[in-house]
Amino acid sequence: MTEHWTEVHAHAERLRGRQLRRLFAEDPARFARLSFRLDDLVVDLSKEKLDAPALGALVALARAAGVERLRDAMAAGDEINLTEGRAVLHMALRDSVPAPEGDDVAGTRARFLDFAEAVRAGRFTGAGGPFSDVVNIGIGGSDLGPAMAARALRPDCDGPRLHFVSNVDGAHMADTLAGLDPARTLAVVASKTFTTLETMANARLVRDWLGAHAARQMAAVSTNLAGCAGFGIPESRVFGFWDWVGGRYSMWSAIGLALAIGIGARRFGELLAGAASMDRHFLTAPLERNLPVLLAMAGIWRRNVMGWPGVALIPYDQRLERFAAYVQQLDMESNGKRVTRDGTPVAMATGPVIWGEPGTNAQHSFFQLLHQGTDIVPVDFIAAARPRAADAGHHALLLANCLAQGQALAFGRSAAEVEAEMAVAGRSPAEIARLAPHRTFPGDRPSTTILFRELDAFALGRLTALFEHKVFVQGAVWGVNSFDQWGVELGKALAGTLIPAIRDGAPLAQADASTAGLAAAIRELGG
Repeated sequence: MTEHWTEVHAHAERLRGRQLRRLFAEDPARFARLSFRLDDLVVDLSKEKLDAPALGALVALARAAGVERLRDAMAAGDEINLTEGRAVLHMALRDSVPAPEGDDVAGTRARFLDFAEAVRAGRFTGAGGPFSDVVNIGIGGSDLGPAMAARALRPDCDGPRLHFVSNVDGAHMADTLAGLDPARTLAVVASKTFTTLETMANARLVRDWLGAHAARQMAAVSTNLAGCAGFGIPESRVFGFWDWVGGRYSMWSAIGLALAIGIGARRFGELLAGAASMDRHFLTAPLERNLPVLLAMAGIWRRNVMGWPGVALIPYDQRLERFAAYVQQLDMESNGKRVTRDGTPVAMATGPVIWGEPGTNAQHSFFQLLHQGTDIVPVDFIAAARPRAADAGHHALLLANCLAQGQALAFGRSAAEVEAEMAVAGRSPAEIARLAPHRTFPGDRPSTTILFRELDAFALGRLTALFEHKVFVQGAVWGVNSFDQWGVELGKALAGTLIPAIRDGAPLAQADASTAGLAAAIRELGG
């Protein structure tokens, strides 16, 4: 692969000093060359600091890195999660690839969707009648995906109201339960092992709140039937999945139960169908036209070639307000690794820092740094061409802002342009000289725009799968295992040893001076 990296870096040296203004001026067909489509989904890379030859070199790098081979191994059910000895088959949940023999994906899906429909129709009720509210209790992948999708598909949520509790901070549960009727609230505990510390603490809290109704009004998504039974949840209301489903890829499984109760089985099927359409594209399209591959390699260009460590993910859609948080986990937990699949140190930077908020709010908070700060932060814009259950005039204003931000980042405003504009406005030469440096925008700041027709269940499934596969491709190029998360475990283990000291004042047998001092301060301040 060395020669491919060498070629990619040669293109970077060629392009580094050529501003985006010049690249667009030299190639009027730049958008046509560097934007790609799958039906109504458009991915525009033309505002990235690359050109067609550079993108071709990046695609060749992906091929040399074995992206196709590893992709096909994943689809075939090979144990590509090497550290845990597991296959990676979340695409099987969308019927895009076969599930292992004996794992009844269709039957399990039918069972949890039947339960969702029974709740929605009032065939399964609480002590006080049909359920008015559903509280999903999970964390990480058992929370972020369904919570993100429930917010994104709010116009389709015509079932009971959905609430998602993840934080072990008791304020999260207290604020969620305030005003709910315990006789008409269904609690769904989502934990594969039924041992997750935060989730089980919250589950016990909601069980106490439900009181006598708990035995009737709790369901679980878990593989631990004995643990669920011991907690008081019968097997008839426990819905499982398999060890080949990673937590951050589990929204498509029974982990989506609360979402299915909100939007219904038909819309849940449309979500799966949208993801499956992206799966088919990813599995069959040539790398040169493969949207996840192209998006991933543009990210490789940003991270490893240009040296930009972060990405601002900005959906111009308020209902996608949790999408950045979802992708943050998907990307950073998957590719935040420092060793390769064979355990040797990585030779380059891996996973970028993902962060973001919806536009237009973001424009009035951190976009100042994006436009005129000293660091370059690439941006991924996401927008739908038409609104759902929203004012068309407002949506036009929203989209105008989205395009304007991409344009301003790319092209900026030169000192000469600022001075000419101020002169036309009648400003004095002295005032122009004083203010022009503050009003000059350097531009040449990269962005990708992802555009589609409308944010419905199909589009959301397709968009989510696009980012799943993008993360996979980048992990393949970096040579890391994108499907384990050992970095999460150390903090959990240490928290377990600290609980007695925080809660009961037990002595800390082994702790550094800072941790011991903070624990003592907590005991003092907490009384």
